[in-house]
Amino acid sequence: MNRVAIVVLDSLGVGALPDAESYGDAGADTFSHIEEEMSKAGGFAIPNLLRLGFGNIEGAAQGRLKQSGPAGAFGRLSECSKGKDTITGHWEIAGLYTEIPFMTYPDGFPQDFIRRFSEEIGVGILGNYAASGTEIIDELGPVHEETGKPIVYTSADSVFQIAANTAVIPLERLYEICKAARGMLVGDVACGRVIARPYVLEGGRRVRTSDRKDYAVSPPSETALDKVKSAGKAVYAIGKISDIFNGQGITASVHTEDNMDGVDKTIKALREDFEGLIFTNLVDFDSKYGHRRDPIGYGRAIEAFDRRLPEVLGALKGGDVLMLCADHGNDPVHSGWDHTREYVPVVVYGKEVAAGKDLGTRGSFADIGATVCEILGAGAPDIGESFLKHIV
Repeated sequence: MNRVAIVVLDSLGVGALPDAESYGDAGADTFSHIEEEMSKAGGFAIPNLLRLGFGNIEGAAQGRLKQSGPAGAFGRLSECSKGKDTITGHWEIAGLYTEIPFMTYPDGFPQDFIRRFSEEIGVGILGNYAASGTEIIDELGPVHEETGKPIVYTSADSVFQIAANTAVIPLERLYEICKAARGMLVGDVACGRVIARPYVLEGGRRVRTSDRKDYAVSPPSETALDKVKSAGKAVYAIGKISDIFNGQGITASVHTEDNMDGVDKTIKALREDFEGLIFTNLVDFDSKYGHRRDPIGYGRAIEAFDRRLPEVLGALKGGDVLMLCADHGNDPVHSGWDHTREYVPVVVYGKEVAAGKDLGTRGSFADIGATVCEILGAGAPDIGESFLKHIV
């Protein structure tokens, strides 16, 4: 084994964690609820994920999709960090524990900060409240397009999101505004991510583009990515991974347009000849369907990924290991439009991986990072227990 590909199925949780109620997420179960809604709508066709063992994970679809003799190892992971946001989940996958959740702003950012930010960028802002990204651009888009003022909003995550029509605020200017916010959102107004949310008008509809860009804080200490890089191996980031880690521990990265582009670029990376880590995030599950509370759209997106999975498996070389996982939940039948505090799946496949191994319920997302480091001969991350001995 000399290369690992982690593919994060962003937000595909497999059931509420024991402390979910304290996050307002009692009863959340992203995968099971999608399966239920898809079954009502005519069926849920994910044969390749099921062949690897996804349906055999404890609690996944309440056991309705279990298969005999799955080809991969499988289990579920608990989140030990506090929170349920993108950065916390990915950082824990990579071996970092977040004890104090990132600050959130359910009532908007402080007015003093907004005043200073407006002075810095030379224009006032619209919004400054928690909202769905698609809804707020429909609501405030006409005023933004008339006045040139950017739209600011947040969510249950620690995010400062800035939306703009690129015909009004060009993309590079939007990025400059985001960088200004990133530099200011520290100390008493600390924030995990600043996100550029560009959109265009198409046929009278406001449509977000794929030019989103995240400006995150840097990890506070070394992650599994740093360990792999220090061991002289490649760390190839696909999608928003480089943004989430603020480039730390990354040796190469590529942007993605959508899930299928992410799959294309993962396959391309697998076909190249190098040792190390490929780390992919497929964001559409979360951004297009979880947050928009669209279980059928989410289910169809899983089916679309499943149809591409044989191509991914076919691109694996003899020493490659594929790990499918998630970073949090986003139950599309839950109230509101935010992430849900859930277990996440882990499915592991490769020519050297023991088929049918049930890893059970493990104590941390960080077990992925610890396993990656052991496979690649890198130093162990801060937290996490490798499960390598259980899959070989």
